[in-house]
Formats: sequence, C-alpha cells, structure tokens
Amino acid sequence: MAGIPSFGTDGLRGVANRALTPDVAVALGRAAADVLGGSRAVIGRDTRRSGAMLEAGLIAGFASAGVDVELLGVVPTPTVAWAAGGSETIGAMISASHNPYEDNGIKLFAPGGLKLSDAIESQIQTRFGALLEGHVEPGPTGPDVGQLVDGAGIEGWIDSVVNSVGTDALRGQHLVLDCAHGSASDVARPIFERAGATVTVIGADPDGVNINNGVGSTHPELLCRTVQEVGADAGLAFDGDADRLIAVDGSGSIVDGDHVLALLALDWKQSGRLANNTVVVTVMSNLGFHRAMAKADVEVVITGVGDRYVLEALNEGPFSLGGEQSGHVICRDIATTGDGVLAGVQLMDAVARSNATLSELGSAAMTTIPQVLKNVRLPALDPALVTRLGPDISAAEERMGIDGRVLVRPSGTEPLLRIMVEHIDDTVANQVCDELVTRTQALIES
Repeated sequence: MAGIPSFGTDGLRGVANRALTPDVAVALGRAAADVLGGSRAVIGRDTRRSGAMLEAGLIAGFASAGVDVELLGVVPTPTVAWAAGGSETIGAMISASHNPYEDNGIKLFAPGGLKLSDAIESQIQTRFGALLEGHVEPGPTGPDVGQLVDGAGIEGWIDSVVNSVGTDALRGQHLVLDCAHGSASDVARPIFERAGATVTVIGADPDGVNINNGVGSTHPELLCRTVQEVGADAGLAFDGDADRLIAVDGSGSIVDGDHVLALLALDWKQSGRLANNTVVVTVMSNLGFHRAMAKADVEVVITGVGDRYVLEALNEGPFSLGGEQSGHVICRDIATTGDGVLAGVQLMDAVARSNATLSELGSAAMTTIPQVLKNVRLPALDPALVTRLGPDISAAEERMGIDGRVLVRPSGTEPLLRIMVEHIDDTVANQVCDELVTRTQALIES
C-alpha cells in the first residue's frame, strides 16, 4: 500500500488536495460504510476552505455504498459524535484540529458516537487501501443508492451541553471565549449565554484560512490579554474543531488540561459523581497532577497518548472523567468523546458553585512540576531507538528519584522522538533533558 495515507493517532490528516484528496475522501467514505455498516452517515466540518471539497468526496463515498448522508455543516467534533449516537449512524468530521489551515483531516465515529478501536481502524485501513488501488466491487443501484437527507440538526447537542449544568448555572460570570476562528465560532456564545454567563467573544470571524492563526487553545496569548483588558472572570480557548479546552484565569494565567482535570476530579469526588473514584489520563500528565490525586485519595489510570485511548479506559472502567494535558477533557457520563465547550461549561459550573475564583481553585487543585519537552528529529523511523536509549533513561530516573520522571516516546504523526523530563527543580529538568537529547543524537549518528 505504498503511497496510501495511513491512520495516525486520530484519523487521517495531511495537506489538503495533496495527501488528502477528494479521491481519498471517496474511498474512506466507502471503506467506513463497508466496515462499520449502518444506513446513515452524518458529516461535520470545521472552517477550512478545503472542508467542502472533502465533504463532497465523503458524500460520494457513503452514497456509493448505499448510505444516506446528513450534512451538519460547520460544527464542533463532539457534535458529530452526538449526532452519530444512533445504532445505525456513522459519524465523520472533516478537520485537522489545531493544525494550520493548509492541512485537513477526517475523523470517523462508529455507530453510537464512539471512536474506533485499533482493530476496527485496521479493517478500515485495509479496505480503504484496496479501494484506492482500484479493487472496487459494484455498488448498489437505483433506489438503493444513498442520498442526502434532512436531519434534526444540532439543537439537541446544544441543549445537552446547556442542560448539563442548567440555564442559570453561570449567572454572574463574565467569560471571554476564544473560538480559534473554527468550529465553535457560531455555537459557543449562545451556549454560554443560555447558561447565564456574560460573554465576550474573540477568534470568531472565520474566513477559511485564519483557523488557529494566533488564536485558540494552541495560541492563548490573545485570550490572556483580553481577559485582563475587559476585566473578565475567566477565559476559555477552544481549538479548530472545539474538542479541546485551555482555560485562563482572571489574572491572565493559563489553566491547562491537567489543572482542569484535577479541579473537576476533586469537585466530582465531593459530589459523588466521580465514578469508581478514578480519573483517566495519559502518560503526558504532569507529576504534580499525580501527587495531587494521591493526596486526595483519587485513583489514576494511565494510558498511552491519544484521547481515544483515554476513552477506551473510561469505557472499560467504567469511569466518568478523563483527558489529556493538551486540553482534551472527556465527561463520559454526558458525552462519548472529548468536548471543549462541554468541558468549559462544566469547569465554570464548578467555579460558580465553589464561591471561589478559577485561580484559587486551580492553585488548590494541583501544583505543576516543571516539565521540559524537546523533540529530536529522526532521519528515519527507528523502533529500536528507545530501547537503545534505555540505560541512559534508567540512569536519569535513578538520579532524580521520586522528585522527577522521564518519558521518551516516538511521535505518532512525525519522524520525531519526544523526550520529556519533569523535576521539582527546573534546572535539573533542563539539564537531564539536554543530556538525553545529546545522547539520542549520538545514537542516531552511530
């Protein structure tokens, strides 16, 4: 299957009309229908100008397999998951999340609004590759060909987010919402206003090419300044497809995904909502998070990087709360996937009920241990590189003891080796990380 796009950690992603062409979208729609079954598909997209092009390909792919298609338009990724909640409905979201506008991607949801397992993804990849290579069996004809159909729209998803806290839950709060010129641009304001908040919105003027450009969860600097300038209580930044949340407190300081999860875990434990007294996070979560949860007697389940692995663990628990430091927060008792808007509503509801500020709650929830992350570019994929680096990693861990940790892993999307070091002393963290980077480079050259 040389030259055929492969699934990364979250669907297909690449430069639109190069790696990700209309032909690719047609084949992926057909493959998803063949493997996942179902009689209906819902398609959403973010604000990239290439979205409509890929949407047309997906429509053709699904329809050629006899699947009817409902178009949701520009919506957050979790809206697609919600709309795919039926047992016969496949979901497809066209977005490259926080990537620049030139890129795009396609994420799939199985009927029920669930992310794909590794096994199902592998089946779709095989079928997708065969279709791209021209191995196409005859599809349905006549009345059995799929068609565009009307649906219920997204009001049900909006209602579910607002109703998760109530229409007056956020009354008295002044919030700044940064929509990243992306999927949340039209829906964030009405949701938070219906929940009772006074809202100032930035990053909500998409033009097809400005998504994530200096705004959103990966560029929160403008949000930090705006919160201070308008005297808001807090700010919430979403990424391009609004499945990720980074918060900012009233002083303009960032509240990352670890702090959001820690704050919600403590609040939910107190209210009895934290299922099995457990929160699920990835290996990237800060050491300070783990210390805070241990102090609060909350169990922590650790997964590999990627919100779909967090979801698998949540479903297996079953547990109600999980996510990633990067801002994917999954409220599994309400939703089937990460939802930045829902997480923001839940976070600010916890703040409102506490009679404290976001800054006070975030500081009380956990203390971040200095974390250093550096990438080493690889000339080629080398699965054995981490094993070869093993003795150096062990020596670094022994040197730091209980005050630090090391995590070395290959990137899931690029030819990079990611080296992360945490230590209570940031000087030590930087020194150890630099030493491991130097050693890695030496191994590459040897």
